[in-house]
Amino acid sequence: MINKKFVRLGLIGYGNRAAQLGQIWAQDESDRCAIVAVADNRPKRLEIAREKHGSDIFTTTDYRELTKRSDVDAVAVLSPDFMHEQQAVAVLRAGKDLFCEKPLSISVESCDKILTEWQKSKRKFMMGFNLRYGNIYRVMKDMVDRKMIGDVKAAWVRHFVGTGSEWYYHHWMSVRKNVTSLLLQKASHDFDIIHWITGQWTKKVSAFGSLDFFGGNKPNNLRCVNCKDRNCVERLTELWGMKKDTQCVFRKEVDVEDNSVVIMELENGIKASYQQCHFAPDYFRNYTFIGTEGRIEEVKTEP
Repeated sequence: MINKKFVRLGLIGYGNRAAQLGQIWAQDESDRCAIVAVADNRPKRLEIAREKHGSDIFTTTDYRELTKRSDVDAVAVLSPDFMHEQQAVAVLRAGKDLFCEKPLSISVESCDKILTEWQKSKRKFMMGFNLRYGNIYRVMKDMVDRKMIGDVKAAWVRHFVGTGSEWYYHHWMSVRKNVTSLLLQKASHDFDIIHWITGQWTKKVSAFGSLDFFGGNKPNNLRCVNCKDRNCVERLTELWGMKKDTQCVFRKEVDVEDNSVVIMELENGIKASYQQCHFAPDYFRNYTFIGTEGRIEEVKTEP
């Protein structure tokens, strides 16, 4: 039997995604790790963390206090994208192993700072590209590696984000200064799968996008619960039992594109394309890889 080290985990950020991951780690991996500390700037989220992981865990509104603790071996940064740099750097400087939710950060310069700190730290570092662990993607990767479709020459990805307003436009992700682009926030999953399955990096890229549906002239402080338009198709109160922000998707500050197209040429000449739309009537994700001896295609109809 392999003797695996037991890891004491700290979580920075405890939103819905962090709560889901924390629950998985605490329940499904309880023989390998434990949640011992949580940092979030919202006291209410810390109350929820104590309810889920025990009243004896360390909680704080200052993530720096978490990184100083000797009883924390590794830290998962699960906060909003624009906070990743300062928090990830603090974790590495404290000598902790790091798991960071994608995207790593919201600018090339910011990512470089984190990577430089990681190289100096000699600590373990992992990005949260969870699609790589899906069975369908692992099968597709294996088929390509075994050249069951010959040499890959084309990769096409279409992503209809039919729940776009529920996941992105009711809160901070709909403002460019917080995310740079939803091609970074959302499509980073898909770009990772293209690169991982083909084993090639992009060398040329062109892209364009626009805000075609969301945004508008509604007040920035308007929320669904206070809106007089009870028939609005984007009205949101609760999503799958999870409490969500309910800022109006047609508010003035919304400025991140909701309709985008990307074309790429990979290192070995593979031509790839990606399309993303956040106001589609249904949720649909499709991967196609075409080789010299065949084609594989995957259809995923849920988020």
